[in-house]
Amino acid sequence: MTDIKVPVLPESVADATVAKWHVAEGDSVSRDQIVVDIETDKVVLEVAAPDDGVIGSIKHQEGDTVTAEQVLATLTAGDGNKESSKASASESSEDKQPAETSQSEQSAKGEQVDIQVPVLPESVADATIATWHVKPGEAVSRDQVLVDIETDKVVLEVVAQADGVMGEILEDTGSTVNAEQVIGKLEAGASSGKSESKSDDDSASKSDSKSETKADSSDNDSDSSDEAMSPSVRRLVAEKGLDASKIKGSGKNGRITKEDVEKFASSAGSKETAKPAASSAPAAVSGDRTQKRVPMTRLRKTIANRLLEAKNSTAMLTTFNEVNMKPIMDLRKQYQEVFEKRHGIRLGFMSFYVKAVTEALKRFPEVNAAIDGDDIVYHNYFDISIAVSTPRGLVTPVLRDCDKMNLAEIEKAIKELALKGRDGKLSMDDLTGGNFTITNGGVFGSLMSTPIINPPQSAILGMHKIQDRAMVVDGKIEILPMMYLALSYDHRIIDGKESVGYLVTIKELLEDPTRILLDI
Repeated sequence: MTDIKVPVLPESVADATVAKWHVAEGDSVSRDQIVVDIETDKVVLEVAAPDDGVIGSIKHQEGDTVTAEQVLATLTAGDGNKESSKASASESSEDKQPAETSQSEQSAKGEQVDIQVPVLPESVADATIATWHVKPGEAVSRDQVLVDIETDKVVLEVVAQADGVMGEILEDTGSTVNAEQVIGKLEAGASSGKSESKSDDDSASKSDSKSETKADSSDNDSDSSDEAMSPSVRRLVAEKGLDASKIKGSGKNGRITKEDVEKFASSAGSKETAKPAASSAPAAVSGDRTQKRVPMTRLRKTIANRLLEAKNSTAMLTTFNEVNMKPIMDLRKQYQEVFEKRHGIRLGFMSFYVKAVTEALKRFPEVNAAIDGDDIVYHNYFDISIAVSTPRGLVTPVLRDCDKMNLAEIEKAIKELALKGRDGKLSMDDLTGGNFTITNGGVFGSLMSTPIINPPQSAILGMHKIQDRAMVVDGKIEILPMMYLALSYDHRIIDGKESVGYLVTIKELLEDPTRILLDI
């Protein structure tokens, strides 16, 4: 069995859409035959069959969003459609003796094991089936990931408990499930039971099937019909008001490409003119005008709801300041090599930010507090949330007891959380809690922003791009690497005096890192 996968996508293209399937399950295909068109924001990619065979299970239908090298369908050796396969299987089974049939069935079966949703984290009521990595009848090995279960914050991987064969899938992708719910069956210890019998008749039918496929391909090549064009090419032909039958294709098997259409339209000897149809868009509009609609992930829904909740339930205000980053940059330059050799990790800016924030929280306990009903809860510990951008969305893993960590320990902890976020391995423990949040939009080039509070916290600090600016120092103009700071806070608990004083304290600590060591 061979997988038919999404090709490697162009640089800067994150995903694509299944535009059109040219074959159906059970169809015989020949090597290099176009089986499906994959459409990205910029181009349409044609996916060809890697070998002769029969299309097995199609895992993604037209309109589905897919990523690079994702499995679209399976290709099995052999030929014929589903009906002929079933017929030949039936005839073969009649020829066999009952004892042999019974023995064959028995060897292919195994003990059925339930595939269940794991125990969900506290406060999580349900989850969603994100992706099935296997299909019924496929052989699996122990500890192989079978399915991804997505909650509001994390993705849980469900693995096979034993070697065997995947049985029935009870809950499809997108279904909402509860903790310990049975979502599939696994036949532990079973074999796939797939056997192929070849005969002269099979060979003849395979030969006939190939001949029919080639004949169909020749017909498509000669008439240049819509089947010989990708969706984007058909749109371009329609926009330019051209007759597709008059365009000679230069692609595989004579398929018409965008270049063929453009060349035909601009050809001086062409008698065709690009006349828009009466119902088409205005003549001023040209080029591809596409859109795609994809459902929000559970994480994105949660982010949206929490941000809206923060805006509606807090008296949020933002105050700004700026900091001269030259002292820290000089310090990093001087000790970077020694620091990395000693601790095995590079000295970044985030460890200084975390240290400065922690020291400032000690001096302004209101910023480290939270509102709970009619009470104010003051925290006597310092857990800092770090906003991290992941492929699934924005998450805020927590660094615990930052007041007890040195710069190297902070850098290592941040790197570990970033890697877990990138790989989707963050646990609920990593994401719960936190008294204050730091978000660094500067890594993306942000010069200034007004960050939104992360409830139930009372404040969030936004760090931004470090940029050289002309500053007046002792009556003289100097070029210094400056960075804007933005503190968004809940005015119900933090007054203007405390918010400004807190931000000024961070500014002073960053501009003179020695203060962090001396606690002054």
